[in-house]
Amino acid sequence: MTTSSRLFAWLALLLATTATCAATDVERGKYLATLGDCAACHTSRSGQPFAGGRVLPTPFGAIPAPNLTPDRDTGIGAWSADDFYRAMHSGVGHDGRSLYPAFPFTSYTKATRADVDAIFAYLRSLAPVKNVATPNTLRWPYRMRPLMAAWRTLYFDEGEYTPDPKRSAAWNRGAYLVEGIGHCNECHARRNSFGAMVREPFLAGGVVPVQNWYAPDLSMGANGGLAGWTEADVVALLKTGRSARGTAFGPMAEVVMRSTQHLDDGDLAAMATYLKSLPDRDAPRRRESAADARELAMRGAKVYTEQCATCHAADGRGKGDAYPPLDGNGSVTEPTGINTIRIVLSGGFAPATTDNPRPYSMPPFSQKLSDDDAAAVVTYIRQAWSNKAASVSPGDVRAYRSTPGS
Repeated sequence: MTTSSRLFAWLALLLATTATCAATDVERGKYLATLGDCAACHTSRSGQPFAGGRVLPTPFGAIPAPNLTPDRDTGIGAWSADDFYRAMHSGVGHDGRSLYPAFPFTSYTKATRADVDAIFAYLRSLAPVKNVATPNTLRWPYRMRPLMAAWRTLYFDEGEYTPDPKRSAAWNRGAYLVEGIGHCNECHARRNSFGAMVREPFLAGGVVPVQNWYAPDLSMGANGGLAGWTEADVVALLKTGRSARGTAFGPMAEVVMRSTQHLDDGDLAAMATYLKSLPDRDAPRRRESAADARELAMRGAKVYTEQCATCHAADGRGKGDAYPPLDGNGSVTEPTGINTIRIVLSGGFAPATTDNPRPYSMPPFSQKLSDDDAAAVVTYIRQAWSNKAASVSPGDVRAYRSTPGS
């Protein structure tokens, strides 16, 4: 073989290897973007995937999600890999301005450079879509970006995830996914008056702003929102939208449908391993009149027998895969009662997944039940069997009937 032939063969091999690596990066980036559920925010209801346009409501005003396709004028076509990493890692945009934390850079900062580059490679592989962003409608003074400097100083800890050498590889993988690209704490945490996550205790649950759903405490220990769950239960919920302990409803149903059902079993198991390690929680304190709660629950028992027991069983254990248990169900016993009220009023719709393509749904009872009856049956469900949650009032029901959120 001549020298020129060898050189040509070497170049051909190099190009083939480079193309293979690039294709691998794109596929890995697609997986990571799915894990991060990026399309959920960056796709409008009738728009092209990742082309932006979906308006994200916040307590401070609405923020339209930007276009992530490689269009040079309205997307990220003019961005470099460094620009994209700076946005993910530091919360700073292509123009050098601080991004608002509706974009969860507070969690994405933990992602490695290699993973961020892979996501960027995937986004760059998409067909460019021209879609001009609409202005945000943040109220004054929240729309003043210079104020983000103070917010970042108080509430943003920049830095990639550092593995814990005392923990297993599975635990570290789960921690990386949950705390980083999965950004679970962005929903499963309380927020302070400035919109920042309350970090301790970690993943302890909170009301999703504006949407008015309660994202439960994810501890599987005593008094945690997933107390009594096994790691297999967690994997089942994330993979299929249902488990022996409960079913995904509300915003979590969308997360399962768009994101977690597509993850490989190893990553789901790693996430469950990590959640299993979260500490026990303090026992909740109930502050209410025992007599009033007892009277409400007695009325609720009658409503439950008439309207609910056929599907969920008299003992609250549900029926097979179709109807989830209510006894020991974290969505039932969460501190606020929001989720149960909303499901009773508006119905419960589990996600359609590959492993559960035709899920059973619960019909709405808003037309059948008065505020008093709905409060009574929710209180009964939250206090029957082994459940020990606080009662809810007709006023609570009225609030979510008139302003149900989205």
